[in-house]
Amino acid sequence: MKYYNNNFEFDVQLQIAENNFSPFYYDFENKIKLYNLDTFSFLPNIPDNCVDLIFADPPYFLSSGGITCSSGKKVCVDKGEWDKSRDIESIHNFNKKWLSESKRILKANGTIWVCGTFHNIFSVGFALQELGFKILNNIVWEKKDPPPNLTRRYFTHASEHLIWAAKTKQSRHTFNYKTLKTISNGEAIKSVWRDIWKMPSVDHSEKVFGKHPTQKPEGVIKRAILASSNTGDLVFDPFCGSGTTGVVCKKQNRKFVGIDNNIEYLNIAKKRLASTNNRNN
Repeated sequence: MKYYNNNFEFDVQLQIAENNFSPFYYDFENKIKLYNLDTFSFLPNIPDNCVDLIFADPPYFLSSGGITCSSGKKVCVDKGEWDKSRDIESIHNFNKKWLSESKRILKANGTIWVCGTFHNIFSVGFALQELGFKILNNIVWEKKDPPPNLTRRYFTHASEHLIWAAKTKQSRHTFNYKTLKTISNGEAIKSVWRDIWKMPSVDHSEKVFGKHPTQKPEGVIKRAILASSNTGDLVFDPFCGSGTTGVVCKKQNRKFVGIDNNIEYLNIAKKRLASTNNRNN
């Protein structure tokens, strides 16, 4: 299938999807779409080679009855049925399936970011290599304010990982090295360019319409998107949750398509997107 490079790229790219599914939310002016669908129902309808960047925060499969601390209270870590712990073979099959489709829809020079913890990230990394992606970086997000260690049986879980990979070893991926200077916010420039990001968890201002149990802070996603895409690029999120990737894309003038099968989270995403201003406004 051909690449689409004209001014109608956004609508042409998803014409096949539009024939089968109506968007849950569509901001025509800013080219932002949300779909209330299962990932594997929607992905086959996206044309080949049409997405510039994928940012994915898939299930970590860590919901197994454990405990953590939230707002000073002991709470269960279980997020929902979608995050229930599975055997390693099932986890790997799941990751390889959605990553295979992701590779198909990426443009030749496109890249993908995938978030994870030790529960899923090793499977993700192996699947990326099996499928012929080129791993560019393994980013460690060091949380400035991790939950306290309640069990005192392990080291405190104070980090998550983001794997950044190009579609193939031949891909000429985007890396906006100079742009990163503009988002340092007082942080030493050399730190912004390193593969360890010391950044806070989600700010309360990002939860005013509700929260997602695995919500990522805008700052983390913003750094990834500004570093690896350009104004007007199409960004896709196959597990968009409460819409943080879409919010960042709207602020940074990127087109965005996100899908999630949970209507509760998409309602939060819809409200967040509707209240977000494009940086040109």
